[in-house]
Amino acid sequence: MPFSIFERYIFRRMASIFIVATMSTLAIAWTTQVLQRINLVTTTGQSAARFFELATMILPIVIPEVLPFAVVIAVAQTLTTMNTDSELVVINAAGAPRAVTARPTIILALLVCVLSFTVQNVVAPIANYRMRWLLAEAGADLLTSVMTEGAFRRIDDNLYLLIGERRADGKMGSVFVADSRQEGTDLQYYAKTAVVTRGEKGSFLIMEDGEVHRRKPGEDVSIIDFASYAFDLSKFSAAPSGEIDLMPKDRSLLYLFNPDPDDRYYKAQPQLFTAEIHRLLSTWLYPLAFALLGLAIAGDARSHREARINPMVSAITLSLLVRWVGYFAFNKVATIPAFAILLYAAPIGASIVAFVFFATSRSIELPVDLLEKAAERLSRIRERLELLRFRVSGPRNGRGGGAT
Repeated sequence: MPFSIFERYIFRRMASIFIVATMSTLAIAWTTQVLQRINLVTTTGQSAARFFELATMILPIVIPEVLPFAVVIAVAQTLTTMNTDSELVVINAAGAPRAVTARPTIILALLVCVLSFTVQNVVAPIANYRMRWLLAEAGADLLTSVMTEGAFRRIDDNLYLLIGERRADGKMGSVFVADSRQEGTDLQYYAKTAVVTRGEKGSFLIMEDGEVHRRKPGEDVSIIDFASYAFDLSKFSAAPSGEIDLMPKDRSLLYLFNPDPDDRYYKAQPQLFTAEIHRLLSTWLYPLAFALLGLAIAGDARSHREARINPMVSAITLSLLVRWVGYFAFNKVATIPAFAILLYAAPIGASIVAFVFFATSRSIELPVDLLEKAAERLSRIRERLELLRFRVSGPRNGRGGGAT
């Protein structure tokens, strides 16, 4: 059934606002992620082109998180503006059914759901592999060419390396490694010489003629001398075969269903693979849930004199609440599998509730009392701060007071 004139008009407005909201929200989220990796250039000496390539690989990871909120912004903003301009009243007066606002909203949401699923399950695994490869290459460059003599360099969280000197034969002298990645255990490696080697099994820092200091809380420091010690650097550098250390969150849905039995993450924590499967199968449902929430909140013509919280505020607040439930369930499902039900219940339940409210001509919105109470508390806090400032500054200002 083709769109009517009203439906095409609403869909066009929603789609345009959705594009603008996606671009602006994505720019903010992408910038935040990029700034967290700015040390790739400053620490490892990578070129600007390589840095921007890495930044581009982050986009497929951010897009699925941004799309649902762009949808709710588009739906709530469009319908709120139409209600303010009395367009919803005109549409209702013309005898148009309620589906006039529901159909374009649901069609837009379903298109975004397909886009989200495609990006997260097709594009993101490819981007994740490339991003891990770039990070591994940067780690290899850090050890082989970028490390400066006499300066500590951060290799990973709680892992630092110091090179005393670089020798003409390619070896490194006076090497110190501080490793605190294992909670409750501090390891410190001292070696007279070291060299980075690469083989089929990965990359290693071969340290010679040194000792390891092992320290645990409440215990004496244990010291072990070694003639040669191989420190595994495979996580930070790509193997010659092109194999990259990929975590479960970097894998595709097909791989998660049929993982390699020798995958070290699968051997150590197979429950993480199950959690990722449920996350990938539930995240794409949020655009529909958020769109229906926006429709239920702002989809009816309302009087301008009616006291209520701005529909945009209500829609985004409820959307954040639903998404928080999804995040909470995902953090729990790796240890408590029963929480997987909540991963699906959050978007599906929100969709059903929102659709029922809209179909029965009832509006979902935050209670006005909450806003009034919040405003009243803010007013009291402001008055107390003003009183406190007067008490502090009053005597000082009145010290020189009086007639002259």
